[in-house]
Amino acid sequence: MLPRPLLTIAIPTYNRATYLRLTLAQLQSELVTCELGSIEILVSDNASSDDTAQVVEEFQSVGFAIRYLLNQSNIGSDANIAECFGAAKGSYVVILGDDDLFCDGSLQWLMAVLKTRQHGVVCMRAYGFDNDFMEEHPGDFGSDKTYSNAGEFVVAIGPLVTLISACVINKDCLSDVDARVYCGTNLVQVHLVLLAALRKKTNLYSERYRLACKRNNSGGYDYVQVFVEQLGEILDAYEVCGLSRKSIVAFENRMLLGHMSFYLWRQRVSRSGDQFINRSRLRARYKKLSSLMDFIDADCGITPFDSYRLGWSRHIVRSYLLWRVPTRYLFLI
Repeated sequence: MLPRPLLTIAIPTYNRATYLRLTLAQLQSELVTCELGSIEILVSDNASSDDTAQVVEEFQSVGFAIRYLLNQSNIGSDANIAECFGAAKGSYVVILGDDDLFCDGSLQWLMAVLKTRQHGVVCMRAYGFDNDFMEEHPGDFGSDKTYSNAGEFVVAIGPLVTLISACVINKDCLSDVDARVYCGTNLVQVHLVLLAALRKKTNLYSERYRLACKRNNSGGYDYVQVFVEQLGEILDAYEVCGLSRKSIVAFENRMLLGHMSFYLWRQRVSRSGDQFINRSRLRARYKKLSSLMDFIDADCGITPFDSYRLGWSRHIVRSYLLWRVPTRYLFLI
């Protein structure tokens, strides 16, 4: 009987054979540095109609051990991700996006970290690339930080908690958990990250760029609905499990100040989403914005002095303005 792998790299995919080929090729080169049998490669094909199966067969034919699962019909991206986690044999699992790539040396580093078997979650910093992930690498800097407080860890990794490829999850401490609980939210993996982080004494965040993600290569969802409303509901659900309210507020402040501006702008420019509904979602979740929204909705001017006096960060003002002002005036912000 073969020993159990330490890590499963599970790749959910649907009709992206070209990207999958690049991801598998990079993995193949990285596996050379790792102990044979210590890593399971799993591809879960969500009933693709392109050359996905042929791509997998190409790699299998040259000795690349890939466990290939084929869904008879498209079960949706969330369910496919949950299926990957459930089918994984490794003690740790990372759900790798089919267009995401391990940077050179990152897999070897990761395996050395996982051999200690002490962490609930290991989070790897990611960067976006357009064409060549090696040429566009931001540089090697940053340290590895271990957190004994799960809430502080979640705040530190910020939006990476929502990036499937960034978080390596300790499956051994989640044997009683149904990975499908949050199917339909576009955040099916977040509760797995939160619970694993809460159940183990330590978690690790590598501030070095170890993962390359194809930039602006996903969509089909409403940003505010997913990353404000639904993410907030998941965070709230884990308060009873030990995630403090203070940590939840700090996490959402970080999302608001450092992550939301670009996506609100992109939603405005693409004219996607219902602005009235999304304004209500923002009001409900970020109560600190309510008075700011009232000012802008009433066409009242807000000076820098006003924002300082009322305790509004310039980032908060900018985030909301990116979403509210007429598109033709965005260049002024």
